[in-house]
Amino acid sequence: SWFLTLFLSIMPLESALNIVDYFFYGGIKVIFQVGLAILDVNTPELCRCTDDGQALIILSRFLDHITNKESPLLQIAQQHVFNDDKEPVQQVEISDLIRDSYEKFGDLHVGQIEQMRCRHRIRVLQNLEDTTKQNMLRVVAPDVSFSSEGLGDLYDLFKREHLLSCYWGGNGSAELHHDPSLPYLEQYRINSFQFGNLFCLLSPWTWGAHTDILAQRTFRVLDENEDSLIDFKELVNWLDTMYYGDISEKLRLLYRLHIPPAYSNDTDNISPLRTTFVSNVQRDYLKSNARATDYQHQLKKMLEDLVKRKKEATKDLPLMNQREFIQFCKTLYSMFREDPEENHLYQAIATVTTLLLQIGEVGQRIRNSGSMSEMPPSASFKETDVLTPTDDAVFEEVDIGPKNNYPPSQPGEDNWSVSFEQILASLLTEQSLVNFFERSVPIKSKLLHAVANQYQQRINLTIH
Repeated sequence: SWFLTLFLSIMPLESALNIVDYFFYGGIKVIFQVGLAILDVNTPELCRCTDDGQALIILSRFLDHITNKESPLLQIAQQHVFNDDKEPVQQVEISDLIRDSYEKFGDLHVGQIEQMRCRHRIRVLQNLEDTTKQNMLRVVAPDVSFSSEGLGDLYDLFKREHLLSCYWGGNGSAELHHDPSLPYLEQYRINSFQFGNLFCLLSPWTWGAHTDILAQRTFRVLDENEDSLIDFKELVNWLDTMYYGDISEKLRLLYRLHIPPAYSNDTDNISPLRTTFVSNVQRDYLKSNARATDYQHQLKKMLEDLVKRKKEATKDLPLMNQREFIQFCKTLYSMFREDPEENHLYQAIATVTTLLLQIGEVGQRIRNSGSMSEMPPSASFKETDVLTPTDDAVFEEVDIGPKNNYPPSQPGEDNWSVSFEQILASLLTEQSLVNFFERSVPIKSKLLHAVANQYQQRINLTIH
């Protein structure tokens, strides 16, 4: 504040005005001369300080006691008050301070100042960047499970990706995403293209051909304020869920990637009525299970479990229609490729998919039955004997009224839908799927790979 306010904010006004007069006469070097004179007077005390706070107190106390007896202005009360037992500071006349500054540092000229600035500019900028990084990590660390070293590496990757877009590839708009005047968390932000690069480097799962699509969907989920930019904290929270979240948190994230606003029907125009995915799943499941399975008993038990779990649900998520559910299953299939337990995982997901398709069909029948108010009670579904009176509670929230505010299902899908709780409960019945989502992925090796390949990734993008 010495240079920004010409000592007006930290010195009595009647004294600071003298410095302003000399500044207009001698230029910027006057401010440096006075600053050096102040440090020279307080050198013995400053050398005994153990931290920055003590040094600031000493300098502030000294500046508060600079007087100007010749000033016609009224004496203004001190701006800084310190409650301690130390002896009062001796007052210093502003004219004496300015005279000392000229006698001791009068030979200082602007050329020397610029030379010293150039010599120390990089070090000062690096100190500012280090301070920004430390403050950023201090804010983010309490909410995630990453180590301090891992968070530091993530911040470096995040910042480097921003800088690469500023100076590599001609993406000039990225320069607008850095504003030092903003809070620490908002100083560096990345767009969907930059996030896609980090998604490929840091995602713990392999997505195959769906990588780019899922990166875009993930970005839309993280971009809650819809400004097409995300900050470091949002990125770290996503990675914390992927690496350290439990199976419920990971599945909730995957579920959100396949419902609006993350999922858009424009990304896949395949009609669920024409696709062979559902029939293939059922056929594969029947082939892989030689033993007879009592679907009605399994469905009834699942509905009873869902009734118990309903009260424990934290935040309600919109229902998933048939088109979205098919895309969700395709994503799971792509995640299992090249996994050591690939065959068991395919068999398990086929079992779960078949069960969820039946749950969705039962819910569809119940809703269609409830919408026919003219139908007498005796004409209600009799083929759904697997349901008990308490089972209806599972589908109370399966109401396709306006509360979801999402586009209606495509023609032919009718009211088929499943909920997040139903998907979670179904997946929990297959131990191989539980083991897959609870498997620990070492973040350290992933970070090392990302650091080593970030530049090569940008080179490949530039070539292609």
